[in-house]
Amino acid sequence: MRHLLLLIVFIAFSSRCMAQDPTTVMGVVYSTSTNDVLESVNIVNLNQVIGTTTNGEGKFEIKAAVNDTLHFSFLGYKSIKVRVTNDWLKFGETKIEMTELALALEEVVVNQLRLTGFLELDIKQLPIKTNYRYSISGLSSTGYEAGTTSTGGVNKVLGSIFNPADFLYKTFGKKGRELRKLKQVKKDDEIRNLLASRFDREMLMVLLEVDRIDLDEIVSRCNYSREFIISANDLQILDAINECYEEHKVLSRSNKKND
Repeated sequence: MRHLLLLIVFIAFSSRCMAQDPTTVMGVVYSTSTNDVLESVNIVNLNQVIGTTTNGEGKFEIKAAVNDTLHFSFLGYKSIKVRVTNDWLKFGETKIEMTELALALEEVVVNQLRLTGFLELDIKQLPIKTNYRYSISGLSSTGYEAGTTSTGGVNKVLGSIFNPADFLYKTFGKKGRELRKLKQVKKDDEIRNLLASRFDREMLMVLLEVDRIDLDEIVSRCNYSREFIISANDLQILDAINECYEEHKVLSRSNKKND
């Protein structure tokens, strides 16, 4: 009787563990306006930080567990988040609908150079990029960008990292879990390829749980140039934040030891 009871407990425990293990969910993504299937929709499991895309029939399959959140994004459509439920896992394939957005182009202002013919005056109108990279001794990364060759650029970065009242210091301190997610992203080829082709910062904002202004502020406080922030793709922004965060951790540990 005792052995039977132990066997029942073992089976129940094993079943519970198996139920908690990640499995896969399947579905088909449709457009609400046309009811057509959508191909190449980007899908990311925000909990496990893995991604996939829909095939030519709008179908997808991705590893997920109960209560995981899946993020769906597609050009011209409103991004959505879908929670994985027990019913979804139990009954298999489900229908996901995405709503089309009106496409709006931002106004672009082109400032033309107005040359006077006087060299001393005209040369001042030319944009000069003064972006340099600083390496911090003992670190394997390439360092920071800065807008000047003076040591003040380095001091500005270090001061930003060690000042408890600074935006960057507080952000890195509170966003440890989210920043670790960004590190996981680099391990998933599907998501890396997705980010390399995008410039909207949406996935980074979702993973870090910040808005666009704060995201740009993080990169700026890491002393990356405005030109880089504007022109970089999402993967490059990811690498920049990861690099800055890793240096922050090393420098913080070193600072604590010195104290």
